[in-house]
Amino acid sequence: MVDERLSVTLPGGLVDVSVEVEGPEKPWAVLGLAHGAGAGMRHPFLLGVSRGMRAEGVATVRFTFPYSEAGRRMPGPAAHAVATWGALEAFTRERVPDAPFWAAGKSYGGRMASMAAAEGVIDPAGLVYLGYPLHPPGNPSAPRIAHLPAIAAPQLFVEGTNDPFIDPHAQLEEAVASCRDARIHWIDGGGHSFEVKGRRRPADEIGAGLALVIAAFLRERG
Repeated sequence: MVDERLSVTLPGGLVDVSVEVEGPEKPWAVLGLAHGAGAGMRHPFLLGVSRGMRAEGVATVRFTFPYSEAGRRMPGPAAHAVATWGALEAFTRERVPDAPFWAAGKSYGGRMASMAAAEGVIDPAGLVYLGYPLHPPGNPSAPRIAHLPAIAAPQLFVEGTNDPFIDPHAQLEEAVASCRDARIHWIDGGGHSFEVKGRRRPADEIGAGLALVIAAFLRERG
């Protein structure tokens, strides 16, 4: 694991955020991996995903959004997160030049990747959303879907069937159907963090298990 710094250009000037590169010596793919709104890049779930991806021969580049780097819990402007994704892709392509770049993120981090792709700020081989936050729990009247059809790259939505952010499921299914190239992988009984009621597992173990799903998608679409 290598700790580095990433410079991001924001309207107020340059800011540096934390980056951690992890993977085998010669990865066949590299995955930018973003944290959720209330967690950081060293959350056990993301560490588990990185460990699982390494076992599958894929490198991961985990990073921190500027608001989190500054110690704040509430996300800053979406434009800041989009700019961070752009800087992260440039950094990753230079750091791991011989492997295709994919973008992934937990909840908020994945949604920010989708916005960056829709706006043309990043050009990944594909995107993986780990619990896409379609709408706030209990408020399906405000879906975050308008930009998704603009994304040309393949998209994989990994979703728990008990996730309140995608209830009702039909709303997500319709949104995915509107995309150019997208599919859903359901985790039966999973919540927003893929926890399953009555089956207690550490977050890192859950993340490592999802790495198998991600790697299969990368192999198929890469």
